[in-house]
Amino acid sequence: MTAATGKKVVVFDYGFGNVRSAERALARVGADVEITRDYEKAMNADGLLVPGVGAFSACMQGLKEARGDWIIGRRLSGGRPVMGICVGMQILFERGIEHGVESEGLDEWPGAVEPLKAPVVPHMGWNTVDAPEDTELFAGLDADARFYFVHSYAVREWTLEVGNKKIRAPKVTWATHGEPFVAAVENGALWATQFHPEKSGDAGAQLLTNWIGTL
Repeated sequence: MTAATGKKVVVFDYGFGNVRSAERALARVGADVEITRDYEKAMNADGLLVPGVGAFSACMQGLKEARGDWIIGRRLSGGRPVMGICVGMQILFERGIEHGVESEGLDEWPGAVEPLKAPVVPHMGWNTVDAPEDTELFAGLDADARFYFVHSYAVREWTLEVGNKKIRAPKVTWATHGEPFVAAVENGALWATQFHPEKSGDAGAQLLTNWIGTL
């Protein structure tokens, strides 16, 4: 499966993501991919992919040291696409709470990343999602498509309210492991997934193709 687009995508390398897996998955669907933390390249790419693994607070520290927080903010202020994966999604929220310690996120969306309440944690393996009918991210995918998750923390409530009818409300996708949690968000130029599309086989490839198709 290839998108055959040649769109330029930068996988932002700030030390907290499986950048090689992301690079391979994006190349598979036709993107022109580069792994870098270079400011100009990250700003000028058609799309910026922000992976993330590990602790929320450590990822935020690494992102700030690489000026990634500023780059993400600048790109979004200009309507330029950004996609976060796993902890790269979590840090887009207001705050993260780990072991009782609260850390500030990028605050692109309100809400907290909290411990997932489930009989077995981490949530590791394949799971289905419940996407909205008008989703672009999951377009062309069956309702029983499965994606690969590895996480112990999640956003358990979506709290952003859009009071202005002229502003398009974000599209929120949910999954369940012990309890419902946010699995993906489509919000203008900012998209994100809690699962790993780069590890999700053909379903993940279709999802990345969909994202690249919007660049």
